[in-house]
Amino acid sequence: MSSSHVAGFIDPAARSHGHKPLYWPTFSPEHGVILVLAGSLLTGASLAQTWTWETWLACLVAFLGLQAEHPLIVQIKQRRSWKPRYLIWAGVYGGIAIAIATYLTYRHPVLLWICGGSVVAIGFDIVAVLRRRQKAIDTEIFMFTAICMATLFVYGTNTGTLTFQAVGLWLLNSLFFASAVFTIKLRKAKTSSLKGSLVYHSVAIAITATLYGLGWLSLVTALTLGIALLKLTVVILFRDWYCNCRFEYIARFETYFALTYTALACLTVLPEYLPAPG
Repeated sequence: MSSSHVAGFIDPAARSHGHKPLYWPTFSPEHGVILVLAGSLLTGASLAQTWTWETWLACLVAFLGLQAEHPLIVQIKQRRSWKPRYLIWAGVYGGIAIAIATYLTYRHPVLLWICGGSVVAIGFDIVAVLRRRQKAIDTEIFMFTAICMATLFVYGTNTGTLTFQAVGLWLLNSLFFASAVFTIKLRKAKTSSLKGSLVYHSVAIAITATLYGLGWLSLVTALTLGIALLKLTVVILFRDWYCNCRFEYIARFETYFALTYTALACLTVLPEYLPAPG
């Protein structure tokens, strides 16, 4: 699950790295990816309609996996200059994440499929960096989809199984969060055309409608994709502001819509009445 490609929430100034001692932990400067991860975890737990101590472990695995990816990718980008600090903390974060994931997989074998998908995503991430394609649209969409696998991971941890509804919610999360790729790219001269955004959102609507038709999403859950359409509408109407304002305002803009989507998606998969405690 990658954090180096989520262009929709990244402040370029946050990429600077100072010289710090080996014992100083590394942290991904791309806070937006944590928002995507949190949304994926919360919607998965809401669909499972339960939260246990294993859920906390699943969240920790996902978080540490992202933190391990950051120093690993930075080191690969600077492969002509080895940075022990990056390697050490990639190993620390990754080692703990693997250990906990192994324990959870032992208890819930269905997680093996999700862990396998995460390994594939990391491999794809590394290849993309080596080929200097980490900013390509297809790469960014793929990595958003990989991060959103946290929905399946927490759902599988909570229930010990995977359902078509869980897969549908994972795909819906991926479609929503990946929409940021196209709106953010409107700020750049080379990718300022609306064509890509319109095509993507049209395809997203078609996929969501198909998931609803298959019964993988309820109608109210499927309709939460409308938040992405509302965001695109606002961007089009206020395009001059969106393309020229300071990045911090864009980060807030994307955050507000992401939080709104997450809250609504969670509410639509929760039961009408929560079970009484005890």
